[in-house]
Amino acid sequence: MSSIIIDRLTANDGTLECSVRASADLERFVTDEPFRTSYDVSIADVPDGVLAIPVLAQVCPVAWANGADVYVDEVDATFARALEDVAESLSAMYEFIDGGTLYARSTIDPDPEGTDETGLLFTGGVDSTYSYVRHREESPTLISIRGWTITPDAGDDEKWDALRSRVSSFAHEHDCETAFVQSNMLSFLDHPMLLAHYKRHVDGGWYSSVGHGLGLLGLCAPLAYARGMTDLYVAATHWDGIDLEWGSRPDIDDHVRWAGTQCHHDGYDLTRQERLDRIADYVRTESPTLQLQTCNDRMDGNCGVCEKCYRTAVGLRLSGLEPDDHGYPFDDGDYHRLRRSLERGEWVLGRDERHMWADIRERVRDTEPATPAERTFFEWLETVDLDDLISASEPPLSHRLLRAGARNAPNTVYNTAYPAWTAAKAGLRLVRSEK
Repeated sequence: MSSIIIDRLTANDGTLECSVRASADLERFVTDEPFRTSYDVSIADVPDGVLAIPVLAQVCPVAWANGADVYVDEVDATFARALEDVAESLSAMYEFIDGGTLYARSTIDPDPEGTDETGLLFTGGVDSTYSYVRHREESPTLISIRGWTITPDAGDDEKWDALRSRVSSFAHEHDCETAFVQSNMLSFLDHPMLLAHYKRHVDGGWYSSVGHGLGLLGLCAPLAYARGMTDLYVAATHWDGIDLEWGSRPDIDDHVRWAGTQCHHDGYDLTRQERLDRIADYVRTESPTLQLQTCNDRMDGNCGVCEKCYRTAVGLRLSGLEPDDHGYPFDDGDYHRLRRSLERGEWVLGRDERHMWADIRERVRDTEPATPAERTFFEWLETVDLDDLISASEPPLSHRLLRAGARNAPNTVYNTAYPAWTAAKAGLRLVRSEK
């Protein structure tokens, strides 16, 4: 039977580590690297059932995609029920999610001492900045995670240092606390192999399309337990009316919970442009020098020439702000460069970006252009076929062939056997909810 086993879980001050073993048919998705996550707060007193949440949040979607069972010594009962709800949502979204069963030797139902502290996953981009503006009266702890867009590799140290510095500066200016989490959640699993197998089913990567809502929130569980956080917010990428297959949605994130903490998918009631409008109101009344950071290429500022930088700069203008004042070098000449890049398919775009540009187009139709260059771009955007732009931006054929080859190649590690497999499963019981 297809299985994933979590064992040898340890917590040393602020560092969590455990090993992950897979049955032969799933070994191609699991590397030999232990799962590790570090926090800037001690997790030594956090129960094992809560310490298991970060790794379970990463491996369970892989198990569900293969109809596999997951085995762990101890798990928080509230989170076990949350996994059932998340699995149901993902199964409704994707046909390849077959489900699986979680088994544990024991479940726990701890009663942590809450402090009414709230947390917010924070990058400084449009969505998380809007969520801060919305919840600023709560003075949320700003939580930044290294492991996805910034890898644990030494080559990304400068990016991580830049993000930490920027978030710390924002927190200091706005009288908030910070928390920094570092994990190898994308390298202890073989994400290139996951992408090779499932890219044909999803619009983005494995983590963006399937795993990141549950995964990022789950990473925060020991931190939230140790600090007594009662609520944890993750900013919405999309909005009501967009039914995209995506790894972070209300029907995923709002289900995630564990003892003492409830997670929330935040800002889904507003489009991205409407979030920029709320940020603009905040800038005009309270924070005139606010800087945003959305760049796909840099962490120490915005390059100003990638698709996301251009998209944010245009959105800022539509909200009545000058992009230059908030981190985006932009002038009228950029309208021509933006249009040319979109028409030439210079960026790989998906349905996600199609909805973002459609949102901008709706605002353009109600906005009087300020300059001739802006008028020309607005007139083009009002009439261009966005679906054609997305179709012209597909990844190179060589990338698609590489994924196909990885899917179909024989995997020698499938021959590996674990003699302790039966012993590892002994004494574990099925974890079911009592809904």
